[in-house]
Amino acid sequence: MHNIITGVDLAKEEIQVCVCKRNKVQSNQAMTPIEFGSWLASSKPMTIVFEACSTSNYWKQKALEYGHDARLISAKLVASVRQNQKTDKNDALAVAQAAQLTDVSFINGKSKEQQELQTLVRLRELAVKHKVAMQQQIKSLLLEFNIRISPSQGGLSGVVEGVLEDAENGFSMVFRQALSTSWQQLQRGIESIKQYDLYLEKAANGHEICKSLQALEGVGPLNAVNLYMALGCGEMGQFEKGRDASACIGLTPIQHSSGGKVKLGSVGKYVKNNMLRSCLVSGAMSAVNQAMRRPAKTKKEMWIQQMVERRGKRCTAVALANKTVRTAFAMLTNGTEYKAELLAA
Repeated sequence: MHNIITGVDLAKEEIQVCVCKRNKVQSNQAMTPIEFGSWLASSKPMTIVFEACSTSNYWKQKALEYGHDARLISAKLVASVRQNQKTDKNDALAVAQAAQLTDVSFINGKSKEQQELQTLVRLRELAVKHKVAMQQQIKSLLLEFNIRISPSQGGLSGVVEGVLEDAENGFSMVFRQALSTSWQQLQRGIESIKQYDLYLEKAANGHEICKSLQALEGVGPLNAVNLYMALGCGEMGQFEKGRDASACIGLTPIQHSSGGKVKLGSVGKYVKNNMLRSCLVSGAMSAVNQAMRRPAKTKKEMWIQQMVERRGKRCTAVALANKTVRTAFAMLTNGTEYKAELLAA
C-alpha cells in the first residue's frame, strides 16, 4: 500500500473523500461524482479504498485506469471501526482507518464483463420471482371462489381457460377481463424467463471459464454463470478450501457438537443465496435422474446409483451439488479442466 491512503464514502449525489498520510488526516471533503472523477485523473498514484456498495465496482475500475491502487472493503467492517455518529465524514474516515488494520481482508471487485453476467442473473431471478408471485396470486384468488387447481383439470392453465370460456359460471365481464389480463401478464413473464435463458446460454458459451464449468454434472449455462459469480468473482467471500465454499452456499450438514461428540444434521436453512442453492440442487437432481435411467458409464454415475440405493434421490442430489461446488472451486482456483473418470471396460 502507498503512504497516502484515501477512504471514500460513495453516494448518488455526493462522494466524501478522506485523505490520510502516515495515520494523519490531510483532508476530508465532499465532491460531486464529476469532481471526484477529475480528482482521480489529476491525483498522483495512491491507495484508494472504497466501501463495497452501489457503484463501488465502477469507481474502482476508474481508479485503476488512472494508476491508483484501488480496493474494496466490507461495509460491516467499516461500521465496526466508525467512531461517533454516522456522518459522511466519519464514514470516509472509518474506511481509511479500517484499511490500515492488520490482516484486513479486502473484497474482490468485478470487471465490466463480470458485472454484465451478474446483471443477466439478477434480471432472470427477478423474472422468476414475478412469475411465482403471479401464479400464487391467481391460485389464491380462484380459491376464494372454491375453484381448486388440480392436474386432472390441466393445471392452472386449464382452470383459468375454463373459467374464461364458461359463460354460465356467473362471473361478471369485468372479472373475466381482469383475470385474462393477469393470465396474459403471467404468460409474458414466462416468455421473458425463456428469453433470459437464451441470453445466459449465449453469454456462458462465449465465456471460457463458464464454458468449462458446464462439463460438471448438472451444470448448464445458468449454474455455470452462478458458480463463476459466487466462486470466481468472490461474490460470496474468499474461501481457503472447497468445503468452506460449499458450507457458505448451504450444501453441507449442520454441525452440533458438544463434549467431544460430533453430530451432523441436515443442511442449513439460512444461506447467503437461496436461489444459487436451489439452482444447484435442481441441476443435480436432473443429473441423478439421468444417471438412474441408464447403466453407469463413469465412476461418478456409479457413485450416484449406489448413493440413491442407500439414501434416496433427494439426499443424493444435495450430495452431488456439494461435490459440484468443491470441484468447481478446484477448477477456478487451479485453472484445471474437469473430465469425468470412465469406468474400466
